[in-house]
Amino acid sequence: MKKAIVIGASSGIGMEVAKLLLSDGWSLGVASRRTELLEELKHRAPDRVELQAIDVNSEDAGDLLLSLIAMTGGMDLFFYAPGIGRQNPTLEPETEINTVTTNALGFTRMIGAAYRYMANHGGGHIAAITSIAGTKGLGPAPSYSATKAFQSNYLQALEQQANTRKLPIRFTDFRPGFVDTALLGDGRNYPMLMKKEDVAYEIVEALNKNVHVRVIDWRWRIVTAFWRRIPRWIWRRFRLFKIENQTKES
Repeated sequence: MKKAIVIGASSGIGMEVAKLLLSDGWSLGVASRRTELLEELKHRAPDRVELQAIDVNSEDAGDLLLSLIAMTGGMDLFFYAPGIGRQNPTLEPETEINTVTTNALGFTRMIGAAYRYMANHGGGHIAAITSIAGTKGLGPAPSYSATKAFQSNYLQALEQQANTRKLPIRFTDFRPGFVDTALLGDGRNYPMLMKKEDVAYEIVEALNKNVHVRVIDWRWRIVTAFWRRIPRWIWRRFRLFKIENQTKES
């Protein structure tokens, strides 16, 4: 039986991907900060789901991942979904630091732990949700776009390293656009908003095809292809948020 570890499975895309993997017959180890939010998955297949509380920002998160892998009986697929981010045109320090801590440090901690495990246990597949926000530096969300670029580059670097070391580890970088999840629960109207169920379906389909990078969906593939071609001197003049949002009232 194929075995997958899903980090961030308590809601959103992570939970939807976990549901689809269960339907496909996978055995799962699922994790989030609070295990009670994972009970729905456990009830779907009690004999094929193991639970573990893991906060990716905790120093012991890597050890807890190894514990979950042991409970699951191994790991063929490591799927990483956690992430935080919000628009921050005034560069509020707490928002920037928290985003970097979770999206860069937490990401590195968990992806690194999964990579080391697979390097020592016959390989596997590492997949993570990054974002189309990593395509360019976005003024409305500086730390979010920067950390998403970091994540994509980190996965690419590990893919190159695994190939050099002749390790049988595959990688998939999923880059969705705006998805209707709690991450966007700020009341704003987002363009080309996607349903989490549709995003999860495309993710599982791409996993089965061993795709290396997938921008989700076709509309965002067109947008990001355009973004990549915009010269820096033009991009810095783009207005991605209203001028009045740049300063706080005293």
